Amino acid sequence: MEKLQKGAILVLSGPSGAGKSTIIHAASKEIGEYYFSISTTTRPARVGEEDGVDYFFVTKESFEEDIKAGNFLEYAQVHGNYYGTSLKPVRDALDAGKLVIFDIDIQGHRLVRAKMNDITTSAFITPPTLSDLEERLRARCTDNENVISQRITNAKKEIYAVGEYDFTIINDTVDEAAKEFVIVAKAARLKQSEVDESQFITQWLD
Repeated sequence: MEKLQKGAILVLSGPSGAGKSTIIHAASKEIGEYYFSISTTTRPARVGEEDGVDYFFVTKESFEEDIKAGNFLEYAQVHGNYYGTSLKPVRDALDAGKLVIFDIDIQGHRLVRAKMNDITTSAFITPPTLSDLEERLRARCTDNENVISQRITNAKKEIYAVGEYDFTIINDTVDEAAKEFVIVAKAARLKQSEVDESQFITQWLD
């Protein structure tokens, strides 16, 4: 009996500057078909950002209407702006048997776990030490000193949630981190939901 590829959710969290996007890109050819979840936000687009590529940019009123309608898998308010994950593209990707990858914060991970735990696997990605993170943030030359300081402060708090994740990937070198990420992505696809378990037991007993 041919086994159909089923959809699954992989949540990635970790401090800004940990290299999550770089790792996904490096591993992309080996993890099968996937959908990288794009967040919806009420913040204005920055220079160079595209609607539907970087984010879905919407008004605050539109976002709040979708909250009331239950159209978000998770959402949060950060620095006065809403950020959230629309359910429709996630459902479409899961139905198509894709691995749905989220790059969200700790609060978002908790909300996803609460709603779709049985098909969710998670990994916390971080540089080896806080000093390494600080060095990488400064090397990017994309943020001013205040932003870097805030990111470091956030990272010090986030590290205490590492135990809530199924896996921890230490991004010392991108090659090694990408290899570990491929293993985690494959494990995510193998995770059995309660429905999968029931179907397997029924088939096994026949």
